[in-house]
Amino acid sequence: MSTTTTPTPTPDAGPTTDAAPHRAGAGNLVHVASSTGLRVLAAQALAQLPEAFRKLDPRHLWRSPVLFLVWCGSVLTTVVAVVDPGPFATWLAVWLWLTVLFGNLAEAVAEGRGKAQAASLRATRSDTVARLLDDAGATTSVPSTRLRVGDRVVVEAGEVVPGDGDVVEGIASVDESAITGESAPVIREAGGDRSAVTGGTTVLSDRIVVHITAAAGESFLDKMISLVEGTSRRRTPNEIALSILLVSLTLVFLAAVATLPPMADYAGAPQELVVLIALLVCLIPTTIGALLSAIGIAGMDRLVRVNVLAMSGRAVEAAGDVSTLLLDKTGTITYGNRQASAFLPAPGVTEEELRDAARLASLADQTPEGRSIVALALSQGADDQDLPAGLDFVEFTAQTRMSGVDLAGGRQIRKGAGSAIAAWLGIDIDPQVVAAVDDIARQGGTPLLIGSRGPHGERAALGVVHLKDVVKDGMADRFAQLRSMGIRTVMVTGDNALTARAIAEEAGVDDFLAEATPEDKLDYIRKEQAGGRLVAMTGDGTNDAPALAAADVGVAMNSGTSAAKEAGNMVDLDSDPTKLIDIVEIGKQLLITRGALTTFSIANDIAKYFAIIPAMFVAAYPSLDALNVMGLATPQSAILSAVIFNALIIVALIPLALRGVRFRAAAAADVLRRNMLVFGLGGVLVPFVGIKLIDLLVSTIPGIG
Repeated sequence: MSTTTTPTPTPDAGPTTDAAPHRAGAGNLVHVASSTGLRVLAAQALAQLPEAFRKLDPRHLWRSPVLFLVWCGSVLTTVVAVVDPGPFATWLAVWLWLTVLFGNLAEAVAEGRGKAQAASLRATRSDTVARLLDDAGATTSVPSTRLRVGDRVVVEAGEVVPGDGDVVEGIASVDESAITGESAPVIREAGGDRSAVTGGTTVLSDRIVVHITAAAGESFLDKMISLVEGTSRRRTPNEIALSILLVSLTLVFLAAVATLPPMADYAGAPQELVVLIALLVCLIPTTIGALLSAIGIAGMDRLVRVNVLAMSGRAVEAAGDVSTLLLDKTGTITYGNRQASAFLPAPGVTEEELRDAARLASLADQTPEGRSIVALALSQGADDQDLPAGLDFVEFTAQTRMSGVDLAGGRQIRKGAGSAIAAWLGIDIDPQVVAAVDDIARQGGTPLLIGSRGPHGERAALGVVHLKDVVKDGMADRFAQLRSMGIRTVMVTGDNALTARAIAEEAGVDDFLAEATPEDKLDYIRKEQAGGRLVAMTGDGTNDAPALAAADVGVAMNSGTSAAKEAGNMVDLDSDPTKLIDIVEIGKQLLITRGALTTFSIANDIAKYFAIIPAMFVAAYPSLDALNVMGLATPQSAILSAVIFNALIIVALIPLALRGVRFRAAAAADVLRRNMLVFGLGGVLVPFVGIKLIDLLVSTIPGIG
C-alpha cells in the first residue's frame, strides 16, 4: 500500500504564509543599491573617490601584487619627472597614478555598496529590553545586550524579539520586514521547522517563549552587517589561484623587461627608465588585477539583492561549480498544496457515501488537503447543513498517520495512509481499491484511503480520495536549462517510489530520492561527492542540518531552525526553496565574469606590443616601423597612448565587473567559445581602436607629438 504525508494543521495557511514570492529587489537590503545605471554608478564612483585615494596606501596595495607594482612604477616615474622635468615623464607619471587610482576605485565602489547596505541594517538594530524567564516562571527585565546563549525570554504582541533564538513555547505572528523587506507577517511556532526567530523582528500577536541561541554581537543581524560590509570577506580558492597566475605572469614580464636595458644598449637604442616602466605596466595583467577584488565583492552583492546571504565567498564560488542539485519536491518542484480531485468508491459503495464520509472525516482538518476534500464534496452535492450531532474529531498524528471522526452511535470514520487504514481496519483491502491506490501513485498523486468501523464490528474500506500535487509552471524548462549546463537535478521527497517517479517524469528532473530520511540525504550527498561532483541542497529543519553541513552549497531557509541556519553556508531570507536555482546561476555568472575579464585583459597585451615595442626600437631598427600598424604619430605618443588606454579600460570595465557578464544557460564548451569570441577577439581589437583614438589627441600635446 502507498503511504501519505498528510500533515497536521498548520497556521501558515492563508495570508500569513512564508512562501514570499521571489523577486529581485525584495527587502531593505536591496533598496540601497539596486540600480546599475551609468548615472547611479557615476554618482557612486564620485562618492567613493576619497576612499580610492585612501587605498593608495602601500600597506593596502601590497595585498594586490599587480597594483602594488604599478604603484612602485608610479613612484619611480614621479621621481624622474621631478628630477628631470619633461612633458613625457610628467604625463606618464600622471596616468600611472590614475591607473592605480582607478583600480582602487573599482574595489571602493563595490565595497561602498556593501557599506550602504550595512548602514541600512544598522538602522534596524536597536538595544531592546528583554523579559528574562527564570526556572520558577518569573520574568525579569534586562537589556538585550546581557542575554546569553541558553537564556529564555518571553515576547508578547507588540514587543521586539531581543535576540536570535528558537521558539520553545507558543505560536505567534511575526513581522520580519526589518530583515527580509517582506511586509506580510509570518507564523513562528514551537516544535517545528518554523521555530527560528531573529533579533530585531516584531511579534504581532500572541505570546512566545524564545530560547536564545546567539550571544550579543554574534546575532544573525550582526553577521549580516559584517558580510555585506565586506569586513569578513576572504578570497576564494579560485580567486587565490587566479591571483597566483597573475603574480606569475607579472614576474615573467618583470624579468623580461629587466633584461631589455643591456640588449637595448648593445643594439644602440638605450631606453629611459620611464619607458621601461610604461612597458612593464602595459604588459602585466593590470586590468584583471585591478578588477579581481571588485568582481568577488559584486558576486556576493548580487546574492544579497535576491535576499540571500552567503556566509563565505567560497560558497558563492562553489555554487558556480555545482554539478548536482538536491531539490525538495513540495514547495520547490510542486506547489505543495495537494488538492482533492476525485472520489473513487470501493465496490458496493456509492460515490455519495464515500463523498459524505470523506467530508465528515475532514471537517476539522484545516490543512489545504483537508479543506480541498470538503470543498470537492460540497461541489459534488454534499449538504453543508446536514451535520450529525455528537461529532468527536480525531486529529492526525505522525504515529497513527490518519485522522477522522467518531459519530454518535459508535460509528468511526478515518482517512489516511493506505497501510495505516488497513491496519486500523484489520481486514484485507479489496483488490480493486488496492489497484486504485497504485494507479493514483503512478500518476504522481497521493491516495488517501477512507475506512469505516461500525458499532457492531462492521469494517470496510469505503474508497480512495485522489489528492493531486501540481508541478509548478516552467519547472521542466528550467531543469532542461540546468541539464544543458551539465547540472544534474535530484528530487527529494518523503513520498513512495511510485509517486516520486511520476512527479519526477512530469517535472523533468534527472533522478529522485523517495521516502528520504536525513540519513538517506547525507548518504546521497557523500556518494555524489565521492564521484568528484559538487552538491547543493536546501533545508529548513534540524533533521536537514547534517546534509546542509555536508553539501558544498547548503542553503538554509530563514524560517527554519537555528540548527539548519548554522549548518548551511547560505541563508535565504525569503525562505523560497526555488531560490537554489537562482543561486547556482549567480555563482556561474561570477565565474563567467571573472573568466571573461581575464581573457579580455590578457588579450589586450597584443595591441600594446604593436604600440610600444616598435616605438622603443624603431630608431635602431627602422624596419620595425612596419609593425606600426596603427600609424601612431611618434614613439612617445605611442607609449603614452598605450598607458592611457591601460588606465581608461579599467574604468570602462567597472560597470561590467559589478553587474556581471550576462548569464546564458549553456554547456561549458559553449560558454568558453562565446568568451573567446567576444572577450578574446574583443580584447585584441578594442585596444587597436582605443590606442589610435587616444594617439590622435596625445599627438597634439607639445613635446609629445
